[in-house]
Amino acid sequence: MDKALFLDRDGIINIDKGYLYKPEDVEFVDGIFDLLKYAQDKGYQLFVITNQSGIAREKYTHEDVLKLHLWMKDKFTEYSIEIKDFFYCPHHPKFSEPCDCRKPEPGMIMQACEKYDIDLSRSVILGDKPSDVQAGKKAGLKMTILLSSQYINEKIPEADVFIANIKEAINFL
Repeated sequence: MDKALFLDRDGIINIDKGYLYKPEDVEFVDGIFDLLKYAQDKGYQLFVITNQSGIAREKYTHEDVLKLHLWMKDKFTEYSIEIKDFFYCPHHPKFSEPCDCRKPEPGMIMQACEKYDIDLSRSVILGDKPSDVQAGKKAGLKMTILLSSQYINEKIPEADVFIANIKEAINFL
């Protein structure tokens, strides 16, 4: 079984500009390519799990998200980084039916486990919101890493590690 690094998209892979769906609007977070290359070299399979409520809010479509993810996958390939798969939740409680995939629920992590041979007890999630950490805990991941100075002074007992910038995550993989 493989260990996995689950990554939130907006705020971890790219700067969160709100309802991002166009490649020309993507600005990658400084250090993300180095981090993912390091994780891959350490044997982690890389997965992106992202809430995309813009679909439920009718700001963009499933096709828009799929095109953006394909573009991102190609960008990472240019750096010899393989994003194994992207999983996204198109729902939002105010605009669509209830679901088990929207973080803080662990549905996207569990979907990845159904599709790939993943050892959750050796896997890590890296996110920038408490909902990312909560999804990782509910799934039984080895470690949850929260990137955000916004939450440093708040008590979020679920988070195993707090980091101030993406490059610090290397120390915990």
